[in-house]
Amino acid sequence: MNARVLAGTGHANAGRAANGSAAKGAARAGLTARGVIYLLVGVLALQIAFGTGSRQADRSGALAELADKPFGAVLLWALGAGLVGMALWRLSEALFGVTGKDGRTARKRLPAAARCVFYAFVAYSVLAFAAGAGGGGSSDRQSRDVTARAMEMPAGRWLVGAAGAAIVVAGVVIGVQAARRTFHKKMKLGGLGPRVRRLVDVTGVAGGAARGLVFAGAGAFALRAAVEYEPDRAKGMDDTLRSFADTPLGPWLLVGVAAGLVLFGVFSFTLARWRRV
Repeated sequence: MNARVLAGTGHANAGRAANGSAAKGAARAGLTARGVIYLLVGVLALQIAFGTGSRQADRSGALAELADKPFGAVLLWALGAGLVGMALWRLSEALFGVTGKDGRTARKRLPAAARCVFYAFVAYSVLAFAAGAGGGGSSDRQSRDVTARAMEMPAGRWLVGAAGAAIVVAGVVIGVQAARRTFHKKMKLGGLGPRVRRLVDVTGVAGGAARGLVFAGAGAFALRAAVEYEPDRAKGMDDTLRSFADTPLGPWLLVGVAAGLVLFGVFSFTLARWRRV
């Protein structure tokens, strides 16, 4: 009897270890893939700011840029596989709980489920692009199309407005959390030297602030589209980034935000290496 109990316990521990290793591998691959996309979007936005860019500064532009590189097709498939890993990691968090305090509560698991759905869509679009199916087109067109369809629904105007407000709030939260360096709680920083910790802090704070600003800007345009009942007011990442050049600060705000997105890409690489999973 005791032997059977011990055997069962051993099998359970082995299963948990295997699941843990799989989750870690999926998380590392997904965070790396996310970093590549943000890095490329930031570079494309910098090119736009300096008048040398011809591609959309969004996911579709990043994929087109990657496709032009040597072994581009292989890189696209690898990127898609990494994002599938990200979706699976978030799915495991939704099903079994998130690492850290209160990780099994609904407050932590529901956002993980939402992230799973989001990254599953992103992974599908990347794999569709790699397969030659287009990948869904530019973020600007997608935003306008989704907004127009939503406004045709009963109370659609209110739905779009609520979604826009939620995205604005999400952007503010992302920026505040970056400034407060809450990412420290999710990372294994104990054994890192001062230079590496400085890299994590600079990329995490500046990159998170830039990402939050882009979210807030896109949400504000969706909110404006709802208020004015004009779906074309909604903007994707590319048009949101370009709008920063129309502020009193001119192209320099776009330069700053674009550089921040590059830094967020680098920060995603540090997460892939040192995040607790």
